[in-house]
Amino acid sequence: MKTQQTWEQLLQNNKIWAESKKQVDHLFFNRLSKQQAPRFLWIGCSDSRVPANEITGTDPGEIFVHRNIANLVVHTDLNLLSVLQYAIEVLQVEHIIVCGHYGCGGISAAMSQKSFGLLNKWLCHIKDVYKLHRDELLLINNEEERSNKLVEFNVIEQVYNLTKTSIIQHAWKERNAPFLHGWVYRIDDGILHNICEISPNHPIDSIYRFQFPE
Repeated sequence: MKTQQTWEQLLQNNKIWAESKKQVDHLFFNRLSKQQAPRFLWIGCSDSRVPANEITGTDPGEIFVHRNIANLVVHTDLNLLSVLQYAIEVLQVEHIIVCGHYGCGGISAAMSQKSFGLLNKWLCHIKDVYKLHRDELLLINNEEERSNKLVEFNVIEQVYNLTKTSIIQHAWKERNAPFLHGWVYRIDDGILHNICEISPNHPIDSIYRFQFPE
């Protein structure tokens, strides 16, 4: 069993990591300190086993990251919306990835009838996804498989939630970007799975569509 690290060890690990980076590329931190110019926004789960940079083989500065429980895109979440607006309008990202993962605790919690206090309000958004796909989910007898299917449905719904924001629609109108992607990460083998993709100016139901001044 791996020994649990202390907070002091984390600081020591940081020094070792920084030194190793400089040995490979002595200008790495110099370049990084000048600006960030990521092409990707990552909306992922807060689960500690799903680190965006590590599982995509990217360096700091290449992915702008927002994480919350079960990788939700909630239209009243000012944190998420602020990140989204900054990523699109300032950083000019070209791709947004919503990444869930199989075996998600938030998904499993939402499928139960147990009360989790304040968390209930957040999980209710996942329950809405469950309700939307209830008939198909109930055809799956195995509980783990049903949960994993809800993980996929949830990712797809969150990608479509992005299309309903004025931020995305305005960016599509102004610069024909970003592209939207829904991925699911399998923790037991480390592989990312592409679940859905949406190109700029994808058809949106008229009730969600905004009109912008010319």
